[in-house]
Amino acid sequence: MPRLTIDNQEVEVPAGATVLDAARQLGIDIPTLCHMPGMPPATSCMVCVVKVNDKPRLAPSCALKAEDGMRIQSQCDEVLEARRVALELLLAEHVGDCMGPCQLICPAGMNIPLMIRQIRAGGLEDASVTVKRHIALPAVLGRVCHAPCEKGCRRAQADAAVSICLLKRFVADTDLAREQPYLPVRQATTGKKVAIVGAGPTGASAAWHLLQEGHAVTIIDEQGRPGGMLHKIDAGQLAPDVIRAEMDLIVRLGAEFRLGCRVGADVTLDELCRDYDAVLLAVGEASPSAGDLAQKAGLAPQQGKPAVRLAVDRRTFRTSLAGVFAAGGATRAGKHAVLAVADGQAAACAIGQFLAGADVTGPVKPFNVSLGKLLEGEITAFMSSADPAARTQTQPHQPLSPAQARDESARCLHCDCRKADSCRLRQFSGQYGAKPARYRNRQVAFCQRTDHPRLVYESGKCIACGICIRIVEQAGQSPGLCFTGRGFGVTVSIPFNGTIEEAVGGLADQLVSACPTAAWAYRD
Repeated sequence: MPRLTIDNQEVEVPAGATVLDAARQLGIDIPTLCHMPGMPPATSCMVCVVKVNDKPRLAPSCALKAEDGMRIQSQCDEVLEARRVALELLLAEHVGDCMGPCQLICPAGMNIPLMIRQIRAGGLEDASVTVKRHIALPAVLGRVCHAPCEKGCRRAQADAAVSICLLKRFVADTDLAREQPYLPVRQATTGKKVAIVGAGPTGASAAWHLLQEGHAVTIIDEQGRPGGMLHKIDAGQLAPDVIRAEMDLIVRLGAEFRLGCRVGADVTLDELCRDYDAVLLAVGEASPSAGDLAQKAGLAPQQGKPAVRLAVDRRTFRTSLAGVFAAGGATRAGKHAVLAVADGQAAACAIGQFLAGADVTGPVKPFNVSLGKLLEGEITAFMSSADPAARTQTQPHQPLSPAQARDESARCLHCDCRKADSCRLRQFSGQYGAKPARYRNRQVAFCQRTDHPRLVYESGKCIACGICIRIVEQAGQSPGLCFTGRGFGVTVSIPFNGTIEEAVGGLADQLVSACPTAAWAYRD
């Protein structure tokens, strides 16, 4: 049995084992894309390379047989750089979006395409979970949001954007009408306490997310009711009952409200800093200046002393006072409610990092590849799987009916990646800091095949690993799949111009599970 060393750890493996097998036995993580246990190595992706015995040439660990006395480096700078380049070369030919344009432009980052698929499938409870994962006040925003997501909707290039905001309202209103509206599960209590000054959309949003992390939250506001600037919106557009219903859910999640309490008069910021582990100033309509924020926080200048100033880092939401954060209208221009809700979500992330003793960086931007400007004819390819009907029209401030919501959801082009959360190409690209545009020279047009009742195949996301071909071949499915083309033009095809359903039969689940990207994915 060969004995070798990987990253200064010695391991003994059975004869015939690979270096990849040995690394996994040690618990060392080496990324793979084209490798599948039980199949011969393909060595096409080259992301599993390692350095062997200080030789100048790196080798793919999935095909490298373990030998006695080998000295392997799997995490040195040379190896990490080679993996990054390999990923960037794969991304150079990638055709597709990780996140849909609508989700990218949404200030709160809501997974809009997933919500729409869930509406179309009749899964409104699932849609509620999707919406509330990012948005604390969806019924409110469904009525007042200025809908930047619709400006990014690719469907507008064909006719008109999907009515995303009304669909969100439909999901939220349906949820509120239930006897028990959806509430997320709270993590175990952390023993940490957060005071939030301001019960408007920023403070409410921050509370919603901090409570889910297991922190205790007290929201303090000088007004007698929560909602802040929302109560200035015409009741014909946003009824007070809607504000109250969604604020009640935040109470049910565990928030404590101290209303009619003015910071600087009834309680001081020093007292809050003493009694709580963190303080968030979400005081709303102060002008975004350090002096004005300090006054809103009750730090009025004293006679004969310099004016108090409270600087804010807009990336981390930290102020110049230890343990004090600030977000919302007091720290930036713009009064749109969705921006306030997004600020609260992001500030909660930063506060959570602070309370956990981690580096306070604020939200981490997820790795994303964007299709960019569409090539000629690509909008037609997107439209091939969408309902060609015109945008649903309603009277101002009127909701969609269930039938209208289903019809409108069918108009979505589903530009996003259906496997964004499980795509290993995306995961490793983010992990290794790959730059999607470094070698990109997109010449291949977006293309998708939907001639299977459960599957969609997007050739632009295929990395030619061959796993799907081997799965179908091992199952004896005919006519099966094969490679066609040469060089960068290699793609998976179906012999004799057959359909996907004919080619793969009942192997849909195996293909989706094994595909390292989203070339093979479920339609819904």
